[in-house]
Amino acid sequence: MKRRNFIKLSATASVIGLTPFELQAALKSFMPFDNCPNISNRKLVLINLAGANDGLNTIIPINEYDNYANLRPDIKVPEQGNNRYITLDKSLPSNQQIGLNPVLTGFKSMYDAGTLRIIQSVGYPSQNKSHFKSTDLYLTGNDGNSTLNGGETGWIGRFMELYYADLLLETFPLAVEIGSEKTSLGFHGEQAHGMSLNITGQDPAGFYNILNGLGGAPITNIPNSDYGKQLEFINNTDALSNTYAQSISTAFNKGKNEASYPDTDLSNQLKTVAKLISGDLKSKVYMVRISGFDTHNMQVQDPGGVAGKHADLLNELSTAINAFLNDLTKQNLAKDVVGL
Repeated sequence: MKRRNFIKLSATASVIGLTPFELQAALKSFMPFDNCPNISNRKLVLINLAGANDGLNTIIPINEYDNYANLRPDIKVPEQGNNRYITLDKSLPSNQQIGLNPVLTGFKSMYDAGTLRIIQSVGYPSQNKSHFKSTDLYLTGNDGNSTLNGGETGWIGRFMELYYADLLLETFPLAVEIGSEKTSLGFHGEQAHGMSLNITGQDPAGFYNILNGLGGAPITNIPNSDYGKQLEFINNTDALSNTYAQSISTAFNKGKNEASYPDTDLSNQLKTVAKLISGDLKSKVYMVRISGFDTHNMQVQDPGGVAGKHADLLNELSTAINAFLNDLTKQNLAKDVVGL
């Protein structure tokens, strides 16, 4: 029972039938490693807006505002009044003019400071209107034309296997997830089922002690059978997860925060990420999550206004990211971190 709880708690699958050493050797036998960029200190922070964010009420198409307003008369962001959109950059050509939801004042400040860029028209050709399938398509890098294009592997996992297989031997996880109990499909590689450690619901300061108490003694005398392979998987997962958890706990206790954060769930997640980066955890990718974007009739309280569930979520997003960036900047860490 303890081991079953342990597997559920750790949510990691960095090992399959192969040990990390065998996996690394297999990857190196057929993948190029000669012309890879040096990312020794670089970090990627992914913020998952779960439930499907309304992009058109986040980034308003000023250049086509009349069409936009006609298509969504009750929920459009107003062009006039106290709740009007924020014009992002008046120096842009007229056909590139866009606005921000009025609660995104933090985004405007980051854009003016040169730390925010907006990429539009991100998607895939054959749109699937299922939230769940669309999420899978984005995480696999699939173009939507075939379920086999991208398969069951994630774009992050494939990239890390292709360029940084050496990191599979390290004492830290390639990625850390917070904010969801499920391990993201994006971290599934061709050879390894997962390359991330999920610390959702755990105190990073004592995460090692929690796992160490659950794991128990390693299983010995493993039989040469399918059952034996399952036991070996548990042994390997147990050993790796304890090692990873120890590195997370050490980094968290060593790290610090130099900025104040709002008291929100996303802010707390990003505050933890900043502390892990500050504590010199070598993990390359962090994923946090803010849910509730499937807003439906809670999008706005009143027709013609912006107050409602969507504005609340965007405000939480903007203030959390702004605090996170401020924290990293004060610690001279921002230049090595990019968020998406």
